[in-house]
Amino acid sequence: MASLAKDFDAVVIEDNPCDAELTLRALERGGLAGKVKVFPDGVEALDFLFIAPDAPYEFPKVILLDLKLPKMSSMEILRRLKGHERTRLIPVVMLTSSQKESDILESYRLGVNSYLVKPVDYDEYFQVVEDLALYWLRRNKVSFDLIPVSQPEGRPAQGG
Repeated sequence: MASLAKDFDAVVIEDNPCDAELTLRALERGGLAGKVKVFPDGVEALDFLFIAPDAPYEFPKVILLDLKLPKMSSMEILRRLKGHERTRLIPVVMLTSSQKESDILESYRLGVNSYLVKPVDYDEYFQVVEDLALYWLRRNKVSFDLIPVSQPEGRPAQGG
């Protein structure tokens, strides 16, 4: 059985340093300081999860994914995460400024677990992230029993 990560609970994939910092501060305020790995793009995040020499044998409780990212589209990241046996059960929350119906529908079609629009107001943003953390990191129960724990040999093939 794979166990939950001891050194991190969440992965944040966010290219905007200000949004990443706000997210970290809100998570810290919720008591999760030092338990979050932040990546500025999906390539780095997927490398960490799948092929880096220090790729985890254990899994984050949640992945927070911004919609508009450099190097690789968020939809492709989501497709790969949900299409690979190592990561398909990890909850993925889209945390984005986009309210476009097409983005919301495509995200859910690809298996996102939740789609949250980033509030513009600072206090509201903190509240949304704190609520998200409370639910996904403290209340939600995840079982990783069905995920293989062997060291990954490479990033999942495109399209699954």
